[in-house]
Amino acid sequence: MSSTNIEQVMPVKLAQALANPIFPALDSQLRAGRHIGIEELDNHAFLMDYQEFLEEFYARYNVELIRAPEGFFYLRPRSTTLIPRSVLSELDMMVGKILCYLYLSPERLANEGIFTQQELYDELLSLADENKLLKLVNQRSTGSDLDRQKLQEKTRASLNRLRRLGMVWFMGNDSTKFRINESVFRFGADVRSGDDPRDAQLRMIRDGEAMPIDTGTAQNDEADENDNDADGNTSDNAEDEQA
Repeated sequence: MSSTNIEQVMPVKLAQALANPIFPALDSQLRAGRHIGIEELDNHAFLMDYQEFLEEFYARYNVELIRAPEGFFYLRPRSTTLIPRSVLSELDMMVGKILCYLYLSPERLANEGIFTQQELYDELLSLADENKLLKLVNQRSTGSDLDRQKLQEKTRASLNRLRRLGMVWFMGNDSTKFRINESVFRFGADVRSGDDPRDAQLRMIRDGEAMPIDTGTAQNDEADENDNDADGNTSDNAEDEQA
């Protein structure tokens, strides 16, 4: 088929994008809610090259291909989307806000951008209302050690869920350490205003503001909690090497 005939069906650039060997896996990741940042060099460059044409492609499914001010890409479903979607839990969103706060912190530079799960959990307890957090995992929480253990487990599950969405990378074979990506600004839209970014994010955390974030195909919570870290690390390692 000549390029003239192709253009009668779709733009040549869109046809090139869909025929590119990168597209199938990247398309699956976007539909699953993953955010594609500059760290993923090939995928990000591909989206930059074909953004205009892929926007038209995804519009047919009633979703928008968004390039955020920080440069990362993601799909934002409309109410009439044809792609299955889910909304993150309150704890997922709170963990995301804490990650955004940590991303803006001086400690990120001091630690070369690396944090531990324990540091995340400690920051969560320090900045958010512990009683409210415990109620998120057990409505009848009494503040017992068992409730706190469950909260810590749920926090780890939330972090792993956000890893799947491309917001953090686990470091090597040590899943207790991670690096935060700019895509955590999905949880800090207000910090793009003229206010001090860190103060604005802290206000959102302390006010308990819930910012629902639509993601792609829903994932089973239990599967996330029991996820084999080694499986996750394999893909993260490869992408870390690209960064």
